[in-house]
Amino acid sequence: MARLPLFLAAILSLLPIVLAQSLPLHSSSRWILDSNGARVKLRCVNWAGHMETNIPEGLDKQSIPFIADWIRDNGFNCVRLTYSVDHALSPSTLVSSSFSAAASAASVPLASMQTLYGNVLTHNPSIAGATTRDVFGAVVDNLWARGIMTVLDNHVSKASWCCNLTDGNGWWDSAFGYNAINSRYFNTQDWLAGLQAMASWARTHPGVVAMSLRNELRAFLLQDLNGRRDWYALVRQGGGVVHAANPDVLVVVGGVLGGTDLSHVRSRMLDTSGWAGKHVWEMHAYSYTVNFPDPLGSCEVVQAEYGAFSGFVLEQGQPYTAPLLLSEFGVGMSGGSEQGLNTKDSRYLQCLVDYMQNNDADWAVWALQGSYYVRDGVVDWDEGWGLLNHDWSGWRNGAFKGMLGNMWKVTQQP
Repeated sequence: MARLPLFLAAILSLLPIVLAQSLPLHSSSRWILDSNGARVKLRCVNWAGHMETNIPEGLDKQSIPFIADWIRDNGFNCVRLTYSVDHALSPSTLVSSSFSAAASAASVPLASMQTLYGNVLTHNPSIAGATTRDVFGAVVDNLWARGIMTVLDNHVSKASWCCNLTDGNGWWDSAFGYNAINSRYFNTQDWLAGLQAMASWARTHPGVVAMSLRNELRAFLLQDLNGRRDWYALVRQGGGVVHAANPDVLVVVGGVLGGTDLSHVRSRMLDTSGWAGKHVWEMHAYSYTVNFPDPLGSCEVVQAEYGAFSGFVLEQGQPYTAPLLLSEFGVGMSGGSEQGLNTKDSRYLQCLVDYMQNNDADWAVWALQGSYYVRDGVVDWDEGWGLLNHDWSGWRNGAFKGMLGNMWKVTQQP
């Protein structure tokens, strides 16, 4: 029986679509609203697509429809789908070629990557002859056919694991020459071109409702040498590029210090007039986040830190007021406690959940993937932080969903 081309299969998958939201979305004060003015609360899971193969992870384990069904069936209405600038600027790369190139990029045997590619075709035969962009399209369209929205996130420039201070993906190649190590792969013009390319592409994939300009901008103390001038100038430029190419999508903006610090907009608001009515802030919070220490074992102190660095943007009636997406948080799923978390992670998660429940903010948990094609030179790397188990068949920790409590619910309205 002849196989349908991937693009045609994706189009056919849209036929039974039941629209979960009336698009496009927009922002008003601290809320995300649909085109009818009803509140939309993003309840997302991160799905990595920014690694060396330049396609979303897990397709060697399960089919795209299987994974999309799992996401829908477990209460998520959104996926934060990560991509690299490498991918954005190379839309015609065949998946077969990308897997072969990944062997060299990740310093692993070619035969190992070819085996993985064969497994991808076993579960997703329509990927034969497809490009990496075709696969992103199939993922986005399969999600939207189930009412699941997509937030595209530019995670890195060079397709690779993220993040640290020396990975070369952290800060623009702009001022003072201090970015030689931290930004050796961050070419500003390529970044802007990548945003434009992905925003333009997303116009033909209505499930893409938002685009995050860049993941975890980081130069730490050095970024303050010029009053965060680079951040103000280049975030404004990036947001303008996205909005000009695709006026329908929300523009998601993170702060500095690895996406944890927006405190500077208290005194000097970012100029978002280039995407008025489409602005969303984002923040990250982990148990190890430098900005959120817990030396006293006090949840109240940590929650005050969340508010001081980023959560304050939810205060209504301020120049900086906008929706806030907690776009990354998570825990290792293999700790020693009854619920599968270690003591530190359990305390952190309870405190963060309480903060999020009180504010009823939007969120995206890290991460969906139970494995990576290749990471840090290891083929078929097991992701201990993944919601899914190694073969992507079900929950790694069945208790985790319940630990998020009322974060699943909408408890506040405009």
